[in-house]
Amino acid sequence: MPVSRKTYIRRRFGVFGGLGIFLLAAFYLPVTLLAPLPAATATTVATTVPDNPAVELAWPGFGSSAIGAVGFPGVLASSGPTTPRTIASITKIVTSLVVLQKMPLSEGTDGPTITMTSADVELYYSFIARDGEVRPVWAGLSLTQRQLLEVVLIASANNYAQSMATWAFGSEDAFLTAAAAWLSEHGLNHTTLHDSTGMDPRNTSTTADLIALGKLAIADPTVSSIVAMKSVNLPYFGTVNNTNKLLGIDGVRGIKTGTLDEAGACLLFASDIEVDGHPVTIIGVVLGGPDHPTIDAAIRALLASAAKGFRELPLVTAGEVFYTYSTVWDQSARAVASKDESALVWAGTTVTRTATTASELREGHTGDTVGAVTFSVGGTTVSVPLDLDGTVADPGPWWRLTHPFG
Repeated sequence: MPVSRKTYIRRRFGVFGGLGIFLLAAFYLPVTLLAPLPAATATTVATTVPDNPAVELAWPGFGSSAIGAVGFPGVLASSGPTTPRTIASITKIVTSLVVLQKMPLSEGTDGPTITMTSADVELYYSFIARDGEVRPVWAGLSLTQRQLLEVVLIASANNYAQSMATWAFGSEDAFLTAAAAWLSEHGLNHTTLHDSTGMDPRNTSTTADLIALGKLAIADPTVSSIVAMKSVNLPYFGTVNNTNKLLGIDGVRGIKTGTLDEAGACLLFASDIEVDGHPVTIIGVVLGGPDHPTIDAAIRALLASAAKGFRELPLVTAGEVFYTYSTVWDQSARAVASKDESALVWAGTTVTRTATTASELREGHTGDTVGAVTFSVGGTTVSVPLDLDGTVADPGPWWRLTHPFG
């Protein structure tokens, strides 16, 4: 029986309607079920940077002084003029380090044997004439390189300092050329040497350069071990006592005294302390004191006050919240610090939170790292990962189907 026009049209609508529904389902379902979820909204949680107040130091009432510490950049604090001053026998630290760069000593070894000559005897008498600190010498006397360093650094013998420099470089002038290059290489641009002993008052440096020099001295195993010795027994000389009378007091283990009319009494020193279980080596210098007993007492007071300036500063606590994530399908989680973190700091050092990053999040599980919080502590950067403290899950097919646009 022929199909009526009305039936025909209804069937056509049915076919095309069904096809339309099929096509809509074919495209709509994948688009909604497989489309990327909208990113969760990350909201910053207000936090505070820990306070790090300054400390009052007991500075000497004379000359120039400064303190630093191994592992801490530059000078931590200073008092008095910062321009170059005469450094006297602190020069011998430079001399020893320059010689050791040319003639290195392996740890635990004594180095080559050095035989004194008539030229060394002449040096001895020339320094006596200038009222300089000396130790006896004669032609044919033999000492190892380490013993020579011990006479120079412990007894502060000027004649042996110049003899050592001449042995290593051939002449005093050649040594001075090498010393200038060494000073430049190590960034000690405000230190000038005119001799290897410190008898020349034109040997000058700044407290900042001397703090850097002290760090170099303590880092050198040979120099560091020698300057810490209260005395040493040497052939021909017997017991040689250190000119640094602070050794062994308040953790002091070096470094070098200096005494000259133009310089006054000087001391470049190192002191080991402990701060909340962390070892700290303070490097300090005092120039231009009236005499050594006076500067020794002043240094003890300075060290006692400086020890209070180091502290372990908590930066962040595990679980501390820095971001909250919330989704349009009503799930939420927080970005929290993954661990406790602290820093050993000097009082007054600026502590800032330089960056806090949060990754774009659509799904995540507890413990997933989603960012980091970064602190600047002086010249050091400390970064702590931020982890999710909960799960952000896919909302499921029904939510996707009913929220095609997120």
